[in-house]
Amino acid sequence: MTKIGFIGLGIMGEGMVNCILKDAVAGTPDTPLVVWNRTESKCKDLKTSFPDKHIEIKSSAKDVVADCDIVFSMLSTPEASKAVFDDENYGTLAGVSQDSVIIDCATLAESDMKRMSEQITAKGGTFLEAPVSGSKGPAHGGQLIFLCAGNKTVFEDATVQSALTAMGKANHYFGEEVGKATRAKLVVNSLMGTMMAAFGESLALAESLDLDASKMLEVISQGAIASPMYALKGPAMLKNDYSPNFPLCHAHKDMKLAVDAAESVGVEYSVTQVAEELFRKARHDEELNVANEDFSAVFELIHKESKSDYSKKRKLG
Repeated sequence: MTKIGFIGLGIMGEGMVNCILKDAVAGTPDTPLVVWNRTESKCKDLKTSFPDKHIEIKSSAKDVVADCDIVFSMLSTPEASKAVFDDENYGTLAGVSQDSVIIDCATLAESDMKRMSEQITAKGGTFLEAPVSGSKGPAHGGQLIFLCAGNKTVFEDATVQSALTAMGKANHYFGEEVGKATRAKLVVNSLMGTMMAAFGESLALAESLDLDASKMLEVISQGAIASPMYALKGPAMLKNDYSPNFPLCHAHKDMKLAVDAAESVGVEYSVTQVAEELFRKARHDEELNVANEDFSAVFELIHKESKSDYSKKRKLG
């Protein structure tokens, strides 16, 4: 019997465990799903949503790790990840013993992933970094893309592969060097943020030039620059709908990590750096208060800083 644990039932983790349960990778009498979340009500809500599944709620991350063969972790920020991992009495590392398997799906700094890997390995466990490309919708729909590096045996394990397949549409292995998957994730997310910043500016320009922005979305969707992200986010942005699928504060965190990574290896990254600055301003703008809204809310800052007649008259979202 392989016992699977999951730490973190937030925006992403909730959808991911739903997929694991729906595909019966865990949650059966033989393979119960063991969960912990900083807000316990999330765990109770999960049991209520899946009354026929075998779900065990633990009182700490340590207890999840100590009781399981394989543990996935998906925490929202580097600060949360560090706090949960490092807690001497109740944290993830405190529960690690010989043969523990930890798979971390958060987007962290490369140094954080390496530190966790080293500490887990030192206690006899094994580690796989597996940050994901995708937001709330893909997480709930089992359409995430897993970017993996670390222990190859863990990556190829049949249960791990079943879980990754349940939660995602693809998984990629970048080798045994921990940190490479994080590098790949930062490349993806920095490009996504830069695309969103440019998209927001283009929509603001269209509106300010007295063009029908909805018609422009149609035009964009028909050419070489068409993007699923533009098709998904564009109509909502025009309605000032920023229901969070990928919070702006998280997007900015990833872009800053990517800018720092580019600087560390001497890559010219000025376009992304300007986009990162735009996201940073939006994140810390108290009037807009969009840090926890969807990252497409950077559109509000673009209008706020624009001097066109349209932007001046437009009511901020």
